[in-house]
Amino acid sequence: MRYQTIYIKPDWRQFIIDQLPSILFAVVMFIVGGMDIPFSSIFFCIALAITFHAYYNYIYLRGMEYTITEQQLIYEHGVFTRNRDFVELYRVVDYDERSTFMQQLMGLKTVSIYSGDKSTPKLDIIGMKEKSDLVDILRERVSYNRSRMNIHEFANYN
Repeated sequence: MRYQTIYIKPDWRQFIIDQLPSILFAVVMFIVGGMDIPFSSIFFCIALAITFHAYYNYIYLRGMEYTITEQQLIYEHGVFTRNRDFVELYRVVDYDERSTFMQQLMGLKTVSIYSGDKSTPKLDIIGMKEKSDLVDILRERVSYNRSRMNIHEFANYN
């Protein structure tokens, strides 16, 4: 085996980035729900529902795993049911890195993988640390798999 398997999980700070508005809204609803005003129990129930939803999203994010083997990229996700998406590395055609403003503040980024795979034409690897060199690792493995399978890309640029 030429390459070691790499396991990647999104950073926990990605949860804060994704759920910050919901968390703040839930805090406000808990405060309003704790006041002695009419319909305060409705505000408390709304806050509780938002909290459960945020907790579900936290479990979902922490359960995500990206596995990069010598020949495949595997994306595993789900809470009540687990799904696995497989992308053959020789099918990868492009990469993209981007950071939202909040990701920049937290030192994170999202790496997008574009492939010729019918079921997963675009795969976002979210919550990556900004310093990681995932694209370089993938480029090397994609090149290796294309040459191993004798696959050449021809482009017609006019």
